[in-house]
Amino acid sequence: MAESSEAPAAPSDVKPRQVVYCGDAIAANLSTLSVDAQKRAAKDAAKKEAKAAAAESKLQEKLSSSKIIIKRVERNKRKYVTAVSGLETFGLDLKKVAKDFGKKFATGSSVTKTPSGGEEIVVQGDLSDEIFDVLVEGEGYKDKVPEDNVECIEDKKKKSG
Repeated sequence: MAESSEAPAAPSDVKPRQVVYCGDAIAANLSTLSVDAQKRAAKDAAKKEAKAAAAESKLQEKLSSSKIIIKRVERNKRKYVTAVSGLETFGLDLKKVAKDFGKKFATGSSVTKTPSGGEEIVVQGDLSDEIFDVLVEGEGYKDKVPEDNVECIEDKKKKSG
């Protein structure tokens, strides 16, 4: 077996790269670019700004058009569950919100998948009004969820007599 204790010889003329991400350094280096390169850089910056503005307006439009639906569903004769859907569009973590609802109302609360592919929070009991109040006025939610986007739907079945 040959011993390879010797390290390969490193070239002596290799210079380390200097990478600077500061805005001042970029502006200083911009003056050394050619006129065509400056025009391209300005054009690229304008494109990026327009793209960011379009993405921001699209996000605002999505948030304003999306709804949180609070629905009371009859489970048995006199038993109800409350289903809350549409919270994920407002950036809320469904598992944390479900756990918060369970603690607040002292009931069982879980995240379930809907047949349409989304997720909803199911809370045991008829708590639609209380959940509405918590989402609109509760701490941690009132900044993220506008009151106009919360909608209560009551599924009341008619008594056949």
